[in-house]
Amino acid sequence: MSEAILSPRTYELESLPYALSWADVRRLLASATCASPQGVRDRAILMLLAIYGLRRGEVAALRLEQIDWRRRRICIHRLKRRQPQVYPLQRSVAEALSRYIDTVRPAVPYPEVFIRLQAPRLPITGGAIYHIVSERLRALGIEVAHLGPHALRHSCAAKLLADNMTLKEIGDHLGHRSTSATMIYTKMDLTALREVGAFDLGDLP
Repeated sequence: MSEAILSPRTYELESLPYALSWADVRRLLASATCASPQGVRDRAILMLLAIYGLRRGEVAALRLEQIDWRRRRICIHRLKRRQPQVYPLQRSVAEALSRYIDTVRPAVPYPEVFIRLQAPRLPITGGAIYHIVSERLRALGIEVAHLGPHALRHSCAAKLLADNMTLKEIGDHLGHRSTSATMIYTKMDLTALREVGAFDLGDLP
C-alpha cells in the first residue's frame, strides 16, 4: 500500500535560503558590545561569520598564525575546498580580533584563536559558536528559519548579491567549489524579481 502513495515532487533550489536582513545583522553585531569579555569575544566571532561568510567550523579552527597583522590578511582553511583562502583583513574585523586577543583571550598553549571563557580553558567548538549565535538572535527577537551561524553565511551572500557582485565572485568569497552551490542566491534579489514581474508588455500577447 505504501509503495502506491506518491510523495510530493520537489525541485532543486525550490526553497529560499534562510538569510537575515542586513539591518538585523547590524543589530546582532551591535548586541555584542565591549562592555564584557563575552561581548568582546562574541563580536569578533559574529563579524567573521557575517563579513566573510565563514562556516562555524572554520571559525572554531582559526589559529593565531592565520592572521597576518603586518600585511593585513587572514588565511582561512576552507572545509569544503580543503585548501586555504586568503582575505584582506578588514579594519573593523582587525579591531575586533585585536581587542579580543589582547584583552580577553587567556594565556593558553593552544594555537586556536577562540578559547572558552570558563574553565577548562579549551578551544571553542563549532557547537558553542552555534549556541552564541542562536542565543543572541533569540534575545533580539529575530525570527529566521534556522537560528544558527549558517543564517549569517546566507546573509553575507545576500548582501554581496545586493551589492551587484557576480555569482562567481560570491561563490569565491564563500569558498564554494562550484557555481551550482551559489545558484540558490539568485532568488534572493527580490527587488529585481519584482521589477521583472511588474514589466509592462504593452499589447504583446
